[in-house]
Amino acid sequence: MKKEIIKIERCDCNVIHEEIVGSVREKMPPEETLYNLAELFKVFGDSTRVKILWALDASEMCVCDIAVLLNMTQSAISHQLRVLKQSRLVKSRRDGKTVFYSLDDDHVRQIIDQGLVHINE
Repeated sequence: MKKEIIKIERCDCNVIHEEIVGSVREKMPPEETLYNLAELFKVFGDSTRVKILWALDASEMCVCDIAVLLNMTQSAISHQLRVLKQSRLVKSRRDGKTVFYSLDDDHVRQIIDQGLVHINE
């Protein structure tokens, strides 16, 4: 992705638009909610985790399959899956000795899809 320098425009005045500020302040979620949202986005900040999510969007998979797909060790994949599971982005199910992983719900798929739409604009 090519990075370009973007100039940030600033106001030349010091007028506070109190109605706008007050209206937005009333609608703003609690601090804890915004913190949790930031933590969720941090999980998406790792390309390995994004690759795993993309793969699980395509198909339910076990650790062995994901490791082969991404050319990584099963241990490394398991570590990333633990992070994704703690963030409620993936879920697992056991079938005998094999544990299969999939996206936790449609919201995860929507986040991935919207991110792809945004970067491909």
